[in-house]
Amino acid sequence: MKIKITKNYFDGKISPGFISLYTSKSIIRISASLLGMFLPVFLYQYFQEIFYWVILYYLVGSLLYILTIPAGAIFMNRFGFRRALRLGSLLGSFYYLILYFASDINPHFFFIFSLIILTFYRLFHWIPYRVDFAKFTDEKNRAKEVGLLSATANIIGIVAPFIAGIILSKYDFNALFLLVVIIYILSLIPLTTIPHTHEKFSWNYWKTWKKLFHKKYIQGTIANVADGAENAIGVVVWPIFMFNLLKGNYLEMGFVAALITGVTIILQLTVGKLADKKSVKNKFIKYGSVFYSLGWIIKIFIATAFQIFLVDAYHKLMKIFLRIPFDALVYETAAHQGHFVDEFTVIHEMALHIGKILMLVAVGIIYYYLGINWTFLLAALASILFNLARSYENKNV
Repeated sequence: MKIKITKNYFDGKISPGFISLYTSKSIIRISASLLGMFLPVFLYQYFQEIFYWVILYYLVGSLLYILTIPAGAIFMNRFGFRRALRLGSLLGSFYYLILYFASDINPHFFFIFSLIILTFYRLFHWIPYRVDFAKFTDEKNRAKEVGLLSATANIIGIVAPFIAGIILSKYDFNALFLLVVIIYILSLIPLTTIPHTHEKFSWNYWKTWKKLFHKKYIQGTIANVADGAENAIGVVVWPIFMFNLLKGNYLEMGFVAALITGVTIILQLTVGKLADKKSVKNKFIKYGSVFYSLGWIIKIFIATAFQIFLVDAYHKLMKIFLRIPFDALVYETAAHQGHFVDEFTVIHEMALHIGKILMLVAVGIIYYYLGINWTFLLAALASILFNLARSYENKNV
């Protein structure tokens, strides 16, 4: 059974599985929007504003994840993807509950325990989510569905960062964490209707690593490594840079983030509609990566709140032209794998977090010698490598 959403945007009908996945992910995105800008800042303050501890926290988190992904995928052969997604939402809520009690926990115990829970959350959320997204979307609508999910995230992102800024300026991080815990639990509701996905991970632990670096897929692997590397700067470094530049003003941080997000929504839906054409998709990735990398270079020289608004608005607009076709291409390639979609998803996740680890090591070195703003140059270089993803299309693992 398939249900019809709209005649104007989608080409035909979309699956109920996508609707369940989209609804649950949109609820989770509320949490991401509330905390996305502020979680690195919380860790930065928790570790007494020692930037290297924040880098180490994210680096160890990614290392634990890539070392356990193949074993986690093998475990899901028995556990099941639908059950894993539900457990993932519970683990996500538990992770933020740990952050709620962070001030009462020994910092070393917090460091280890929170990362263990985060690793299990990633295993039980991202592998089944990416597999299900590839299976529940179709080639005619995949970029539109990615565009819809991104636009929804940005609609949420208009309000959520501003609300988070108000909560932090009037209360504290504990109030924000408690709200996020409740939201994560609510994301379980749409997952009660998600269909079963019948996939079996067929590789052993070491074969997975061999496939990741196989010469046949190396260009795609490098593109995904670049994706993870660029993401590490956007998620970890940029919020702390903003926090320091705005002198710890949470309300101003939330307002600037919300204002920037508001200008991008219509463009996301438009790009999603256009990017379902293969030739357009490739051009968007090619030129979008260049203009997007330019945004990172400009960010090196930012010195005021107004400049943050101007440059980040440009950057997010350029990101749309790169991100939507890139994500659609990744899911399209995953969908072409047939029963190897979960194997492809695993090596994709591993490549992403290898990129994060490499970037965080490089950030630590650049930060020591040149300062935090010059790490944006690394993100610019990583953005150009997104172009290698075009070679990934239609290759089977």
